[in-house]
Amino acid sequence: MLQGERELAKDNRSLARFDLAGIEPMPGGMPKIEVTFLIDANGILQVQARELRTGKAASIEVKPTYGLTEGQVEQMVEDSFTHAEADVEARLLIETQTEADTVLNHVERALRQARDIVGAEERAAIEAARAALRTARAGTDRDQIRELTTALNQVTAPLADRLMESAIKDAVTSKRADRLLENS
Repeated sequence: MLQGERELAKDNRSLARFDLAGIEPMPGGMPKIEVTFLIDANGILQVQARELRTGKAASIEVKPTYGLTEGQVEQMVEDSFTHAEADVEARLLIETQTEADTVLNHVERALRQARDIVGAEERAAIEAARAALRTARAGTDRDQIRELTTALNQVTAPLADRLMESAIKDAVTSKRADRLLENS
């Protein structure tokens, strides 16, 4: 739990920490966490977090141990204005890098799943796009990371289409088999 006006967690004041333990590791983008905040009349902050797929939950109560002086609050607000542009740029870079990570993970999973339906030329093009994105992702050029994420998405679009067709075909075939079993 943080208090402050800045874009990045590291630039704000920590009020409390808690872990949402007991959740099995999942691929990036899979966990769905619902967080609820409630402040009661006594100024006690109650926070509950729950992973929606598994139902695992954790909660914490944050009691005010000391408040901020008016001067500290003014300084926090002033710092937020002073660093606003740099803070927004830093946050946007992190978001772009996270999106690149998600696409890289999905492509890696798709390549493992589709070993038999990816030709050597297509695999080489995908690997080249992955390598370029990984290199850019390590840097700070947000536009380049975004462009290379889009390029990787484009080069993998035919593979994604084939995987989707295969999944639909398997689902239809499975449904037909289920109907045949029901009618026999």
